[in-house]
Amino acid sequence: MIFDEKIIEKIRNQSAQIEQSGRLSDDVLDFIYEKKLFKLFVPDELGGNMTALPQALRIFEEVSRIDGNFGWAVTIGSGGGYFAAFMNEDVSRGTYTNKKAVIAGSGYPSGVARREPGGYRVSGQWKFCSGSSYATTFTANCLIENEGSSGEPKIRSFMFRPEQVRIIEDWTAFGLKATESHSIKVEDVYVPEERTFDLMGPRIHFHEQVIYQFPFQQFAETSFAAVCIGLTRHFIEESRTWADRNQKDWEASILNRYECVNERINEAEARFSQEVEAFYQMVDRSWENFMQTGKLTGEEQQQITRRCKQLSRVSLNAAQSVFPYLGIQVIMEEHPVNRTYRDLHTACQHTMLVPFGD
Repeated sequence: MIFDEKIIEKIRNQSAQIEQSGRLSDDVLDFIYEKKLFKLFVPDELGGNMTALPQALRIFEEVSRIDGNFGWAVTIGSGGGYFAAFMNEDVSRGTYTNKKAVIAGSGYPSGVARREPGGYRVSGQWKFCSGSSYATTFTANCLIENEGSSGEPKIRSFMFRPEQVRIIEDWTAFGLKATESHSIKVEDVYVPEERTFDLMGPRIHFHEQVIYQFPFQQFAETSFAAVCIGLTRHFIEESRTWADRNQKDWEASILNRYECVNERINEAEARFSQEVEAFYQMVDRSWENFMQTGKLTGEEQQQITRRCKQLSRVSLNAAQSVFPYLGIQVIMEEHPVNRTYRDLHTACQHTMLVPFGD
């Protein structure tokens, strides 16, 4: 998907206001709806824009390069399409056919559900539900009371309508400020059986769609990694622009300062570009193998996980190796370099991108 330069400029011109307001503008949301960017993994028959994973990752990169909040919103919002194959068919149709359909939610099982005739009674609170203000459906995981074998609690995913959910506006992160990744809470809400699903269970329908067979963990990891690529590209772009703008003043104040900063940027970009190339080679190869065999080996899955985490660290190192050399002005929050720096660090803080134990 190619984005017109006028659209890129329009969105970037709103970036500062979007961050200050803490929400995407109506213009940006309307563009997302028009291009079906929340529906990249929704079947065409449900009004979707089904896209193969390698192409979707490149879209996530590009929208994140345009603006971090825009990119994160598209990536998280479209990821909810993965659930379509696990839902009751009528429920999935009702969930995704709305032009503005998008799911927000959490995978952490911080809710409790108990069985009642025909469904469950649910209470709980979940953090970091990106897109909370414009979500048309919320999903969240719960522990099922008095179910499970060998003392292991059973976990199931639940679907809530917006009117069943209370949004707690507690997203105060220093980056990606307009993603509205707030907490949600439900209290004593009844959810019918057909509005629940098991993400670890078998796919119920849409078996012809390859993306729904792809392991969810690697689906999510590669998506987040693509966001980091876009954010790092934007950071490098803004750093070059800032250096060029200050070339004359820098050369007049400190000998070889401009050349030094440019060298830092070039070195960071070269190392980062190598990692990005290796990432996409791995993604394309893994997807092709998956298309042919219908599975990823355990070693292939581990390779994807390691590559995504490594890419995250290289992205952070690229920004951290350049930022100190750009001058005192970039410490101001409203500076474009500062905004991209903070957005990148926020995205890379996601647990799926942190190399614990490495």
